[in-house]
Amino acid sequence: MADTPPRSDSELEPVRTTLFSKEPSGKTYRIPALIHLRHCHTFLAFAEKRTSSSDTDATLFVVRRGTQEEDGSIQWSSCQELSAASLPGHRTMNPCPVYEEQSKTLFLFFICILGKVTEQHQILTGRNRARLCYISSGDGGQNWSQVTDLTKSAIGATIREWATFAVGPGHGIQMQSGRLIIPAYAYYKPCCCWFVPIPGTVQPYAFSVYSDDLGHTWQIGEMLQKLSCECQMAEIIDQEGRSRLYCNARHTEYRREALSEDSGVNFDKPHNDRKLVEAKKSSGCQGSVVGFSAPNWALNSGGDTEASASSLLSPDMRTWLLFAHPTSKHSRIDLGVYLNRSALTSQGWEKPWIVHRGPSGYSDLAYDKDKDQFSCLMECGIKSETEEIAFMSFTLYDIMQAASQHQEKTC
Repeated sequence: MADTPPRSDSELEPVRTTLFSKEPSGKTYRIPALIHLRHCHTFLAFAEKRTSSSDTDATLFVVRRGTQEEDGSIQWSSCQELSAASLPGHRTMNPCPVYEEQSKTLFLFFICILGKVTEQHQILTGRNRARLCYISSGDGGQNWSQVTDLTKSAIGATIREWATFAVGPGHGIQMQSGRLIIPAYAYYKPCCCWFVPIPGTVQPYAFSVYSDDLGHTWQIGEMLQKLSCECQMAEIIDQEGRSRLYCNARHTEYRREALSEDSGVNFDKPHNDRKLVEAKKSSGCQGSVVGFSAPNWALNSGGDTEASASSLLSPDMRTWLLFAHPTSKHSRIDLGVYLNRSALTSQGWEKPWIVHRGPSGYSDLAYDKDKDQFSCLMECGIKSETEEIAFMSFTLYDIMQAASQHQEKTC
């Protein structure tokens, strides 16, 4: 990798804590998922434990618990295996946690795939070998229920149209209405010949899995109208209080975005966002998005000097977005966070702040509204993005300071 020029102190990356590291034996930890439990001031960091970096060598989930101390530090527990999140003869993949506030129930969604059957084999044969599952916890992840297989009740006969499917990976959300949202995608089979898909016709489309009864029952929404793969979703609220569900999905050259007016049942026609590039060498990469309340100074700024300094300020939006993803259009390097203060426009994304220079992969964002602080769990390393999964935290001020410095340099 080419040398990068020295940076000033103001450009330094956030301090990161390594939570999972590749072992000398070859055991690798991949596919991070992060959730912040506000009621108990706790982070849960999930990952897949694999015997190698290959998808077919995934085994089960591991988790570390981060307790927030009064001084702002986080004390992390040792690594624990989640044996409850499994089905006999299957490997466990794609952690996707979501918290239901009324019942104080934490759901951990995932897929279980038969043996070592690859995604590509399922796509070529049209024979799905994935199951939709979850476990739940009523005590903030201290103890977990037995596994629930939702494949039949939530997907039903529709699964005959899919070669395979997955959730997330990364976090789900609960909307203001109480609806729980799990992001998902499936490889749809448009046509078959003697029950075998016609080569090249099986393609991925994103959709939501949702519940309106505190997670007792779940159903699936309609697929996006254009090709879209691994995705995450966020609720955005305008100044009049109207809610929309935003979907940000992996594609080939640029990220795909879509909005839903009915909370994830249907989405409008997706579009490519040319400010959010994908790495061509790896056919893109998973990314993470969170929505958060716009700061009061922005919503009530009027002629405020600080607010008017931004040409992209959108006072008609109560929700801003933050997106994490590798910033190179060539390969998975230089993980950046992008701020969007105008989520309903196609030009809302600002230049990214690079929070890790070097190999970077999958990531997951969380937002602590009490501390007004963001956290990111990310794959990263020096020579490869599969070397470790690390945790870091930063504030909106940090992001905006980085943007201001970038603007000064380009003027």
